[in-house]
Amino acid sequence: MILAPGTILQRLYLKDRIARLGRGTFIEVGPGEGHLSNLLLELGWSGVGIERDMESASRLRQLAGAAGAGGRYTVLCDDWLRPREPDRIPRRADLILACMVLEHLDDADERLYFRRCEHHLGPAGIGALLVPACEQAWGIEDVVAGHYRRYSKDRLRFLFSGMGWRLDHLAGLTYPLSNLLLPLSNWLVARAESHKSVMSMRDRTLSSGRRKVPGKTLFPRIAGILSNEISLYPAHLAQMIFRDSESALVLYAEGGPGIQAGAN
Repeated sequence: MILAPGTILQRLYLKDRIARLGRGTFIEVGPGEGHLSNLLLELGWSGVGIERDMESASRLRQLAGAAGAGGRYTVLCDDWLRPREPDRIPRRADLILACMVLEHLDDADERLYFRRCEHHLGPAGIGALLVPACEQAWGIEDVVAGHYRRYSKDRLRFLFSGMGWRLDHLAGLTYPLSNLLLPLSNWLVARAESHKSVMSMRDRTLSSGRRKVPGKTLFPRIAGILSNEISLYPAHLAQMIFRDSESALVLYAEGGPGIQAGAN
């Protein structure tokens, strides 16, 4: 599968961050296409993906392949916030990760997300988040995907502090490449998905994990010549240099319940 440039840049950044944590067990909330679950499996982790959309969960079970067959990855079709089968969710995990999930939750469920993480994190467990950033960049994609908000660094700091969580690490990702591609991205989304704007927030959220937008989420095989980790490594170096930019379109945060610490 050919990944979008922004997804590849996020993956390159997480490779380094996750390597710092060693190996352990994880829970990914809303894995969608499974890109980050697959990355964790490649790095030697084992875990569970919790996906409430049945179609996405079925596809995840197929994508898990040998890792799932070997018992290292399980897909649960359930709701992380209000699970129908809570006993199937691991009681303790070393890492709970959510990529582009929190923005789909209203304010009450946003707080509930953190409380659910507290219930399932081990004593030294880490909660990691990837969320859309730069509130000024709100646009058609946020509407059709069912977003309630975009985040700023200050908003995330306030959220973590208000939940009694420490914030260990905070960085802006995909800048400047995603910003340069944003006008094209908005045009592609408007052309392919404008009809979703009349759907309910719930349905927009459920469909956001299986989007089919030519040029944004779907690419011809030849696109892999340009969209791969080697060719995009210079863009990764740029995102590392500019990770403090307030214009970054993605924020990555790590933290956990406990005494507040300064983000590095």
